[in-house]
Amino acid sequence: MGLSTGADLEAVPGGIFAQPWWLDAVAPGAWDAVTIESNGAVFARLPYVARRRHGLTYLIMPPLTPHLGPWLRPFPGKNASKLAEEKRLMTELIERLPAFDVFTQHFHHAITNWLPFYWRGFQQTTRYTYIIEPLSDLAAVWKGMGANIRGHVRDAARGVTVRDDLGLDVFLDLNEKTFKRQGLPMPYGRDLVARLDQACSTQRRRRILFAEDVQGRLHAAVYLVWDPQAAYYLMSGADPELRSSGATSLLVWEAIQFAATVTQTFDLEGSMIEPVERFFRSFGASQKPYLRVSKTNSPLVKMYDDTRTWLRLWRARYKNSVETGEPTRAAR
Repeated sequence: MGLSTGADLEAVPGGIFAQPWWLDAVAPGAWDAVTIESNGAVFARLPYVARRRHGLTYLIMPPLTPHLGPWLRPFPGKNASKLAEEKRLMTELIERLPAFDVFTQHFHHAITNWLPFYWRGFQQTTRYTYIIEPLSDLAAVWKGMGANIRGHVRDAARGVTVRDDLGLDVFLDLNEKTFKRQGLPMPYGRDLVARLDQACSTQRRRRILFAEDVQGRLHAAVYLVWDPQAAYYLMSGADPELRSSGATSLLVWEAIQFAATVTQTFDLEGSMIEPVERFFRSFGASQKPYLRVSKTNSPLVKMYDDTRTWLRLWRARYKNSVETGEPTRAAR
């Protein structure tokens, strides 16, 4: 596939995950967007994916899509004016959303003001991603990586070769092995990934890297997508029997170097899973908080969520009482 220069404009504002072609691939026929325009110019946009389950309407995140959330046109001027404009636009976006029972979205880390959502009864949880920026000085990026990661990269480079010509099916075989090792099914279907891969290939916005040794064994693979602002470490896979080779670290470093030729930053796609977070952090990336914004209008779903929360707290306190010998009390 050809390479994007990173300077081209998207069809609509908001980055790669907000583009119609991306949403057509991950949520065909299920997505829409509320938009605020004036004199032909877009001032705000909020795409969403709607699903019906058990008679309820959910506005949710589609698979393989790290963030959606509102896009707001940059507003020049004093900070007070900027915040007032953000409030106006976000409030109007909320009002234009279709009726829903449950809303859940992950906002881009650049969106830090969610007060208009709070004032409309939404809640938020802070999550984290890891960003490498800028990519203009790769020597500094290399120096900022942990010594263990640099060692893994060097070791792997002596034992494997990086290639990018093996195709999606080979990548998915490795990707599936990673989930099987954890006793988990793949969280997305191969047909969905194939549809997304075709769309990304058409848009010249993806690259798959593989690590292969002299015996022809594939150690690991990573799937990279990008837009003019950032490259995203979207998926990966590894052979459980060859994990000690350091091939994944090598591929991430190769992906970072490639990203520097097409975009400005590298997003490692943060994780709340401790071992995964530790791996991402070791690349010397900056921790960036992002917002998980949600709202539940259905009383039935609220009761179910409250019950699950109570049980989770009770189990945690019960476990603590077993470990410490303290008496168990009902979670409050």
